Amino acid sequence: MDRSVENWVLTHQLTRQAQERPDQTWVRFLTGPSLTYSEADAQAHQVAAGLKRLGVGFGDRVAVWLPNNSSHLLTWLGCAFRGAIHVAVNLEYQGSFLQHVLTDSQARVLVTAPEFLDKLNEISDTLPDLEWVVVTDEAAPGVPPRARPPDPLKPWQPFSTLMAGLPLEEDPPVTYRDTASILYTSGTTGPSKGVLMPHAHTYLFGLGTIENLRLQEDDCYYVCLPLFHANALFMQVYAVLIRGATAVIRERFSASEWLADIRTHGCTVSNALGVMVEFLLRQPSTPHDQEHQLRVLTSAPLPAEQVEPFQQRFGVPSVLELYGMTEVNIPLYSPLEAPRPGSCGKPWEAYFEVTIRHPETDEPLPPGAVGEICVRPKQPFGFMMGYHAQPEKTVEAWRNFWFHTGDAGWCDAEGYFYFQDRLKDCIRRRGENISSHEVEAVLLEHPDVAEVAAVAVPSSIRGGEDEIKLVIVLQPEVAPHPESIWNFCEQHLPRFMQPRYLEWAESLPKTPTSKVQKAKLREKGVSSQTVIRA
Repeated sequence: MDRSVENWVLTHQLTRQAQERPDQTWVRFLTGPSLTYSEADAQAHQVAAGLKRLGVGFGDRVAVWLPNNSSHLLTWLGCAFRGAIHVAVNLEYQGSFLQHVLTDSQARVLVTAPEFLDKLNEISDTLPDLEWVVVTDEAAPGVPPRARPPDPLKPWQPFSTLMAGLPLEEDPPVTYRDTASILYTSGTTGPSKGVLMPHAHTYLFGLGTIENLRLQEDDCYYVCLPLFHANALFMQVYAVLIRGATAVIRERFSASEWLADIRTHGCTVSNALGVMVEFLLRQPSTPHDQEHQLRVLTSAPLPAEQVEPFQQRFGVPSVLELYGMTEVNIPLYSPLEAPRPGSCGKPWEAYFEVTIRHPETDEPLPPGAVGEICVRPKQPFGFMMGYHAQPEKTVEAWRNFWFHTGDAGWCDAEGYFYFQDRLKDCIRRRGENISSHEVEAVLLEHPDVAEVAAVAVPSSIRGGEDEIKLVIVLQPEVAPHPESIWNFCEQHLPRFMQPRYLEWAESLPKTPTSKVQKAKLREKGVSSQTVIRA
């Protein structure tokens, strides 16, 4: 692979592949057109020219709020050719969550689909930086057709018009040090934080997949995770681009279609999340479960008790756990030759250092001792550059020259690392990290709620999944009405943030400094007083 960091730029990689393998398929969408490397290169240049006509310059932000389709990838690529910064937007966002990402990132252009315009119009007057909305012609499968989508309350144009002009005469210079993307990750004490990701950082996500999974040109990657996350976009699709392989992309994960897709398209590599492995194991067994070419599946997390049953049933040679975050890349991979069930792997030592430190003193801990997983890069710009517009959060995370992940873990004497739990008040559900603070901030807008705490309770589904429990103190003289809370959550929270459990309380347990003692609420879990959503 290319070891010259000067070439660790998205545009360099696509241009190289368009020259070396112009007619090879890069991505094949199950519900849309495929793209060869040369088609992707030419169309991305057209998008870049269209962005220029909209006034987008070097370093400007372009938000992408799209499902897994070709327009999503072409906008990502077009931003790189223009020198603009791609801002990924979670499809589930609405209301204050959507408003926060668009205003915090200062996005000047939003590229979205017709089915999202109603949600956009609800907050349109709170987006002072947004100048243009570009609307694709691609509606998500299963979305009912409409005679005409509502016009955005901002100047807009169709995606086809964006691509109608001539390509740029010359691409602006982009280096591995320049910011490529901003992805928003869950905050625990405030709104979600925008992770500033330089080109070298996003490249290393892909290079890690190539080197640690031994991705080859004849591999076919099955991608069923959302492109607004680093896993699908950088670890999978970008890895395929760098290696010159092929990706097959489904809009969203389907446990019932997963094996059929992999078999039909000859897929050899794929990524999952822990809960997905559980869902696959729950599918009815058939005599054809091992009729496929899949050679490696990665997951994070991956409970040790799922590895052997999965391999025995589906016959996948390598089922591996890894560990990473948007901020720190993927510093831990399970070795292909010597995975250890329950371990998330060993450090990718060429580019990262990983250590276990005391969460209060930052002192290094010996093998076997549980502490905080801390990471730092060896490659300049191979890590995030900071949290957008939150320097104090950047410094807090980077204290004592180590990035503090907020995750508890330990390391054995042979250098294998083990993820144990989260140190922060963060909830993991449906493959998303959820900020308890953000859930609470929304519930406090309900007129009946005086105080609220959102905590994780274990899900019946294995794979590191949580359910959300709300503990609510009502306003004086207000009677409990669970349905009012459930309806409010449906209207104001993304689906993956909506709670399953609810409990009323006279007061919340607090420290002498008035901080809610969430550990006590988590320990109580689901009790006879808990209301369970039907």
